[in-house]
Amino acid sequence: MGARLRVFLTPTEETTLKQMSHATNLCPRVRKRAEVVCLSHHGLYVEKIAVYLNWSIETVRKTLHKWQKEGLGALYEGGHRGRKTSWTQSDLEYLEQSLREEQRRYNSKQLAEKLERIRGVKLSADHLRQLLKKRGSFGSVQDRAIETNKIQKRFSKSKQI
Repeated sequence: MGARLRVFLTPTEETTLKQMSHATNLCPRVRKRAEVVCLSHHGLYVEKIAVYLNWSIETVRKTLHKWQKEGLGALYEGGHRGRKTSWTQSDLEYLEQSLREEQRRYNSKQLAEKLERIRGVKLSADHLRQLLKKRGSFGSVQDRAIETNKIQKRFSKSKQI
C-alpha cells in the first residue's frame, strides 16, 4: 500500500475552499471537490472521505492528486464531450434584427435556410425554433403580446355561460 495522501492548505486557501463548498452558485461537483480537499487538510483518510461523500476511493484520490498538481483550477469542470455549437449569439441576433426590419414573416424552415445562405451556419428548422424560443423571440412580431393567457380565457368563458 502506498503512502497516505494528505493535502496541506494555507489559511487563505482553506477559507476560499470553505466558501466554495457552501456557495450555491457553483456546480455541486465543484463544491464536493472543495469539500474533499478541506477534509483531507483536516486529517481525514481517503477511505473515510470516500465513505462520507459516498464516492469511490479512486475518485477521492484523483481529486486530491489533481489539487496538488493544478491547485484551485483542478476543482472546476473541464470541457465536455459532444458536438460543439455551430452558431453564435450574433447569428441569432442577426435573425432577430432581420425579423424586426423586414416586412415579411418567416417560418422556421425559411429562417434556417436564410441563416445558412447568408451566414453559412447550418441548423435544422426545429433546433433554430427552439433556440429562438429560449431567447424569447416568438415569430416575426416581437412587440405583440397576448392580452390574456389561455387559462384566463377559458375561465372567463365558463363564467359567462
